[in-house]
Amino acid sequence: MDQYYTTGEFARMAHVTIRTIRYYDKKGLLKPSFINESGYRMYSDEDFLKLQKILSLKYLGFSLNEIGNMTIHDTSADILKSLKMQIGLVHKKMENLEQMEKALQNTTQILEETNQIDWTGILNLIHLTDMEKMLVEQYKNGENLNIRISLHEQYSQNKKGWFPWLLEQMDFDGARRILEIGCGNGQLWKKAEPSVLKGKYICLSDLSDGMIRDAAENLGEEKAFCFDFRTLDCQKLPFPDAEYDRIIANHVLFYVQNLSRGLQEISRVLSDDGVFYCSTYGKGHMKEITDLVQEFDPQINLSEVALYTIFGLDHGEKQLKPYFGSVEKRIYEDSLWVDRPEPLLDYILSCHGNQNEYLYPRQREFKEFLEKKIQKHGGIAITKEAGVFICRK
Repeated sequence: MDQYYTTGEFARMAHVTIRTIRYYDKKGLLKPSFINESGYRMYSDEDFLKLQKILSLKYLGFSLNEIGNMTIHDTSADILKSLKMQIGLVHKKMENLEQMEKALQNTTQILEETNQIDWTGILNLIHLTDMEKMLVEQYKNGENLNIRISLHEQYSQNKKGWFPWLLEQMDFDGARRILEIGCGNGQLWKKAEPSVLKGKYICLSDLSDGMIRDAAENLGEEKAFCFDFRTLDCQKLPFPDAEYDRIIANHVLFYVQNLSRGLQEISRVLSDDGVFYCSTYGKGHMKEITDLVQEFDPQINLSEVALYTIFGLDHGEKQLKPYFGSVEKRIYEDSLWVDRPEPLLDYILSCHGNQNEYLYPRQREFKEFLEKKIQKHGGIAITKEAGVFICRK
């Protein structure tokens, strides 16, 4: 039989104040399991798990608004995933604190021995102090990417899967040096056959240090040794001309600030007989999700800019032609059929638009909105329009 506690009992057992519990209730972070006939707010054992997660994330540097988006549908089934996430964050924070301790000791020692301030050391301390915020931001970016990948992996009707399909479009015969731009968490190579990797130098690059770390961790020790991980900007590649036989940019080019400059650099470092593979979306990609949120609240935009307008399937060939002799387009045939609200809600909250501002105070209402849609139709059909351009010099 489930055990329930009043607000006072719950607060005492958790060693927090009643005011804290009431504040989290008011903010929508930790609602009681139910309110009894006497009007008492009652909390369950499962609510202790939700409180632990809130306090842990708060300690690790997340704002209450961000925490709200990460605790909307916590159940006992989420415990393992939640705890692993917190362990990862704690490890990163520990690494940062160890670096800071070492820098403090070095700076102190120099001052004691020379009576002079080590301004380089002070600047390093400032950088390390600011690193904690950067770690949280990088983690959020990595988690958001994982959420978006997970929705496709769980609900795609094409059982081949995007990453295996994309690898099949790539011809690595005779390729010795391969560069991936914007590798994210390295998922493209997660299930790559050993024969694809054997005898090749593969550089995985990204603009984000955090993504590079995630890629190394995601690929694991068994595969990580096959790759060279580098933080770099494709608008200024630190490589000589014709350095790579194959270059890959998977759903990346629409994020490049100066696309012309980026394509010029990619073309420069591609060998004369090399191939450039760049994937992107069409204007109909995931349009039903946009329709859903705007039906719920027309003020919501899931992206500040429609990415396909920057570099998309419809006009990408025209943008690539000035830099490559031939451009071929291949389409990935797929769609989603989603029969649970939680993955959709996660996906929507992971987007780059203003959805958090409008959905945060109405999360449970929006989840109920999704549940009604799913109950009515048995699920939600979502269009996918994705493909890859194969470019040769």
